[in-house]
Amino acid sequence: MFNVKKLFSMTEEGYRNFRRGVFATVLSNLTLFIAFGMIIQMIMALLDPLMTGKDIDTIRVWKLFGAGLAGAALHLLAGRNEYRKTYSTAYGEAEKIRLAVAEHIRRLPLSFFNRKDLSELTTNMMDDCTSIEHVMSHVMPGMFADTITSVLITAILCFFDWRMAIALFAALPVSFGIIFITKRIQERYGRRTVEAKLEVSNQVQEYLEGIKVVKAFGLTGERWDALKDAMKTLMRRAIVFEGVAGGFISVAGIILQSGMGLVIFAGVNLLRNGALDPVRFLVFVLISAKIYGPFLVLLTLLPEFFFYLLSTERMRKLREEKLLSGEENVSLPNCNIELKNISFAYNEEEVIKNISLVIPQNGVTALVGPSGSGKSTVSRLIARFWDVKSGEISIGGRNISGIDPETLLGYMSFVFQDVVLFNDTVMNNIRIGKKDAGDEEVYAAAKTVRCDEFIRVMPEGYNTRIGENGSTLSGGERQRISIARALLKNAPIVLLDEATASLDPENEILIQEAISALVKGRTVIVIAHRLRTIIDADKIAVLDRGELVEEGSGEELLAKGGLFARLYNIQQESLGWSVARQAFP
Repeated sequence: MFNVKKLFSMTEEGYRNFRRGVFATVLSNLTLFIAFGMIIQMIMALLDPLMTGKDIDTIRVWKLFGAGLAGAALHLLAGRNEYRKTYSTAYGEAEKIRLAVAEHIRRLPLSFFNRKDLSELTTNMMDDCTSIEHVMSHVMPGMFADTITSVLITAILCFFDWRMAIALFAALPVSFGIIFITKRIQERYGRRTVEAKLEVSNQVQEYLEGIKVVKAFGLTGERWDALKDAMKTLMRRAIVFEGVAGGFISVAGIILQSGMGLVIFAGVNLLRNGALDPVRFLVFVLISAKIYGPFLVLLTLLPEFFFYLLSTERMRKLREEKLLSGEENVSLPNCNIELKNISFAYNEEEVIKNISLVIPQNGVTALVGPSGSGKSTVSRLIARFWDVKSGEISIGGRNISGIDPETLLGYMSFVFQDVVLFNDTVMNNIRIGKKDAGDEEVYAAAKTVRCDEFIRVMPEGYNTRIGENGSTLSGGERQRISIARALLKNAPIVLLDEATASLDPENEILIQEAISALVKGRTVIVIAHRLRTIIDADKIAVLDRGELVEEGSGEELLAKGGLFARLYNIQQESLGWSVARQAFP
C-alpha cells in the first residue's frame, strides 16, 4: 500500500483533508444509491399486485416517493460537502505545496542548479503542482470512494441474492486485470509524453530568452523549427498515449458491462428452474444498468492515476534533494577568513586545487586572474553556495560547513557581476537588503551609490516598477541598485564580483567612491578584471587554472614580475588602443 501523504508531498493538514474528502465522496455516492434504492422499492411496490393479485398500496408508494425526494435532497447536500472537502481543500493544499517547493529550492546548494534546467524547475512548481492538485481533487477521492462504495454495494447485493451478484460481478476481475496487466505499457507511453512536455518547456524557455539573438542573427526560422518540432512530437506522443490508454479502458469497459448479459442469462435460467422470482430478477436487471457506473469511473481513473504518478516523479525527486545544514545559533567572534587546502570540482572536473589563503578582517582582498581561473568559485565557496570537496574554510575560527547557510549569509552582502532584479518597484528591490528598512534608509543607501538622481526622474520615482530583471534600466543603473541593496544590508563581510563591470567611466568613479564608503571596517573580497581598480588593495591573490600562484600587495606583485605584473602591463598598454579608420585605395 503506497503512502499517499509521502507520494504527493502533502502537509499533515492536507493529508487530513484528503481523508475527509474521501469520506465525503463515499457519503455522496451512498446518498445517490439511497434515491436509486427508493426507485427500485417503488417499482417493486407497483409490480407486487401483478404477483399477488392485491391492490397497489398507494400509501407505501407515496412514502417511497417522499423518501426518494429526501434522498435526492440529501445527495445534493452531500455533493456540496464533497466539493468543499475535495476541490476547495485541494486547491489550498496545492498552494502550500508550491510554497514548500519554492522554499526547498531556495535552500538547495548551487551544485543542484548546475545539473537542472530552469524550465524543469518551473515545470516542478507549476505543472507538477497542478497535477497534484488535479489528483487530489478529481482523481484520488473519487478512486478511493468508488472503491469503498463498490465493495459495500457488492456486499449488500450478495446478501440480497449471491448467485445473481456473482453473475453481476463475474467480469469485474477480468476488466480490472486488463488495466493492471497493461500498466507497464501505459507507463512507457506516458513517460514518453512527460519527456516530450518537458522538452517543449525547454524549447519555449530557450526561444523566449534568446529572442534578441534569434532576431539579430536571422535565426527565426531555424529556432522556430526546433520549437515546432518539439510541439509536434508532444502532439504525436500524447495522441499515441491517449489511444493506448483509451483502448485498454474501452476493452475493459466492454468486458465489465458484459456482466449485464450474464445477469440476464443467469436470471432467466434461475427463473426457469423456479429458483428466482420475477421481481427479484427485474431488480437485478435495473441494478446492473446503474451499478457499473462507479466501476467504469474507476477504470478511467486508474490509468489517469498511473500517468500522474509519472508526472509527479520529478517533484518527489526534488523534495528528496539533500539540503545544506548546520548550526543556526552561531555568533562569529570576528570575520577573519581562512582557506585551508581547499579543493572543489564541478561534477568530475576539478576547478579549485589545494588553495590556502588568509583574508584578514577590516581589509580589502582582491581575487584576480585570467577568465576561468576560479575567482568567482572561491567567493561562492566562502559563502557556502557549495561545500568544498576537501579542505576547510573558516570564518572567525569556525568551520563554515558546520554553520547553517541562512545564518552564514546573514554575515554577508553581495554585488554580483550578473545583477538579478525583480519585477517590482525600485524601493522593494533595494529593500531586499534589509526587509524592515524604512523609506529614509532606502533613500540614504540610494543617494550614497548615486541612484537617487535617476530614480527621482522615473514616472513614479521609487515606486516605479522596473520590469523583469530590471529590463527598463540600463546596465549601470541595475548595477547601482544592486550596490545600494548591499549597502543597506550593512553586513560585516562584503563580496564584490566585478561590481563596476557594467559602468561607464563617469559612473565607475562615482561607484568607486560609494564602494569605498561601503567597505570601511569590513572584510571585503573583490573580484576584478580591471586590475588598476584593485592595485591599492590590502592583499591581492592571483589565481590561475584553479591554483593560487601569487599573493601580496600590488607593489610587491608588480616588482615580482609574475602573472599579475604581466596581466597588469597588458591592460595598461590596451588603454592606448583605439579603432583606426581603414584607408581605402
